[in-house]
Amino acid sequence: MHTPPETIVSADTPRGEIALRERPDPDGTGVVHELVVAGVFAMDSLDTTTETALALESLARTTSPERVLVGGLGLGFTTWQVLKDKRVRHVDVVEIEADLVQWGRLALAPTLGLVSRHPRVRVHAGDVGPVLRGEASPTGPWDLVLLDVDNGPSFLVHERNERIYRTDALRAALDRVNPGGILAVWAAQREPALLTALEGLAPTEEILLDVEREGRRLTYALYLTRA
Repeated sequence: MHTPPETIVSADTPRGEIALRERPDPDGTGVVHELVVAGVFAMDSLDTTTETALALESLARTTSPERVLVGGLGLGFTTWQVLKDKRVRHVDVVEIEADLVQWGRLALAPTLGLVSRHPRVRVHAGDVGPVLRGEASPTGPWDLVLLDVDNGPSFLVHERNERIYRTDALRAALDRVNPGGILAVWAAQREPALLTALEGLAPTEEILLDVEREGRRLTYALYLTRA
């Protein structure tokens, strides 16, 4: 019988409630942290393979990833994987939920605290959309831009995030990437329309990731576009 998660902290935002929760690890050896956004399970620390893959696959295709932008802080696992690459000198993380940024500074979850306090990282509370259009700080260009701000255009937690996946927004984001760098987009499922839009801008690779969760086999997707 699974022990129900306990809420560590929560906050009401203009986009709905966000909550950081914890529950015992299934094998009883530790604690699993969960992030819930607007009543929707967003991620946990039990299986971080796709967040890690977003960083690893993108870094492997980038010759000199000195400056990196990560859209979406989450529990910090994508950024933590980026930091393991010693070629990376600076990481900007843009997170729309100021409360989550604060929870990171307070280290309310281990990896979240590690990346939020890391000397090579600067976490910015704000909307990544204007940043990708060059209308807000931080300013690019970057060698690598990783976007994990929602589940993808066909399964949005926040409807306003639809604009991030529009062709004009993707083109603007690609303009923020140095030549030879990568724009990478994470999705919770295959997104054929997104692939078509990206391929219309530059060479794009679709990577499918199979993950088993609670007895269900799920397929996530990464879209890597070369600037």
